[in-house]
Amino acid sequence: MSSDTAPSWQADIDRLSEQLSEAISGADDLEALRAVELAALGRKGSLTALMKRIGTLDKDERKAFGSASGGLRGRVTKSLNERRETIRRQGVLAELSDSSFDETVPGRSSELGHVHPLNRVQMEAEDVFVSMGFEVLDYPEVESEFNNFEALNIPSWHPARDMQDTFWLESGQLLRTHTSAGQVRAMHALKAPFRAIFPGKVYRYEATDASHEHTFHQLEGLMIDRHVSVGHLLDSMRTLLSAILRREVTVRLRPGYFPFVEPGFELDISCQVCEGTGCSVCKQSGWVELLPCGLVHPNVLRAGGLDPEHWQGWAFGLGLSRLVMMRYGIDDIRLLLGGDARFVEGFHPGT
Repeated sequence: MSSDTAPSWQADIDRLSEQLSEAISGADDLEALRAVELAALGRKGSLTALMKRIGTLDKDERKAFGSASGGLRGRVTKSLNERRETIRRQGVLAELSDSSFDETVPGRSSELGHVHPLNRVQMEAEDVFVSMGFEVLDYPEVESEFNNFEALNIPSWHPARDMQDTFWLESGQLLRTHTSAGQVRAMHALKAPFRAIFPGKVYRYEATDASHEHTFHQLEGLMIDRHVSVGHLLDSMRTLLSAILRREVTVRLRPGYFPFVEPGFELDISCQVCEGTGCSVCKQSGWVELLPCGLVHPNVLRAGGLDPEHWQGWAFGLGLSRLVMMRYGIDDIRLLLGGDARFVEGFHPGT
């Protein structure tokens, strides 16, 4: 592709940008603007569909496409917020100009909702990975034993299963114990080479405390290519952490055993709640175990239909709930899904 020739997808981005700009400016009320927002950014929205095309592009185009589509998403979000504020301002001015308006009548307060910190951090993490050329995928929370265990090199007799107390269903399926269950799904769905993340809830039948819950959130990442390295994996994690935590953080990589990676590692970060001095979240160690990671085991590649003689991969399973705790200094994971509205009210836009 010559430098003076625009990529084939650029015209689609420009066209969608113009269409969304016209739709936003043409929305006369908040209900119409909300419809435009859903049509653009919803799960089946036009911009969401466009961003998913990254998996169909050549390797050398993905980074540029991710940057361009991510930039469009940012501009659309900004335009929606500006138009929303304009409509509200126009509504207030219309009321003030109404001859029947009585400024002595006490006003009615209206409370705005807040994005849950889990959703906020997940959306920010998705944007970071999209900018690095990753595709965002969504997989079921009810999984098969094959995808959750067998395909990940964890047969029925393997002691690693004892580490993941599982909610089994009468159908023989289970509530996924980790987002790693999506790895083989991604290998079958996407054409190698590819980069993808798949965030979501996972479930384990275990006792709860300040740093453990039976329901929590993870974000799985998977990169498949001819040649990959742990250095690339570590650099991607540092990019994510500095963007989410908004500062440089101290990390350490130590050996760890996980059947689906070889070699395997534990990536820890210095506890952001106590600043490394020791607390209940880090179990007085000053470090928080954030994600297991490593190079994808050849048996997992084979289960995904790939020949390990020609393809390699790295993967990680980020503890999204713990990352949220580090971001906001939350000292008890149970607060995240406790259902107390007062907790969510403390997180305002921009925090």
